[in-house]
This record gives sequence, C-alpha cells and structure tokens, in this order.
Amino acid sequence: MAKAQTMGALLTILVVLATSAEMAHGICNLSSNGIRACQPAAAIRNPTEQPSAACCAALAGADLPCLCRYKNAAGVWVRFYRIDINRAMGLPGKCGLAMPANC
Repeated sequence: MAKAQTMGALLTILVVLATSAEMAHGICNLSSNGIRACQPAAAIRNPTEQPSAACCAALAGADLPCLCRYKNAAGVWVRFYRIDINRAMGLPGKCGLAMPANC
C-alpha cells in the first residue's frame, strides 16, 4: 500500500514538472512570448477588449486543434499566465481565425 502511494505521488510530481517545462517553452506552436502577448486580452482581471496584433500573429502560427486539448487544464493557464481559459478560447475568433468545430 505504501509503495503504491509513493508511486502515485511520484507520478503526480512528474506530471506537474512536465507541464511546467512544457509551458515554459510554449505549447502547440505558441511560444511563451506569444502566450504573454495574448495575456492582456485573456486576463482574469481587467482584460483588454481586443487582442494585440502580436497576439493574433502568434495565434495564426499556433496549432489550434492542439490548444483545444488544453482547454480543460484551466489550472495550468491560471497558475502560469493568469489567463481565463474561456476568454483565451475566444481570442482566435477575435483575430479572424476559426477554432476547430469540436473544440
């Protein structure tokens, strides 16, 4: 029983570390700089009305279907970037980009 608990704790730590490393370098062809460019428009508090040109350029090069897989990982977005995931998912549309239908 103790061995199973230790393995479960180790797995949890590895997942958190992997997610942290992935987010530090960007995700789904969206660099950390691109995420930061979009942060004001998807901020938890006092978001801007429209995304910046830099944000739209970053989203244009991003793998949007890949980003859809992360929409349920709101805790990661909040912790690293202070982003409201629902606002973030609306940014591609404000940039004239289409999100996948099943997103």
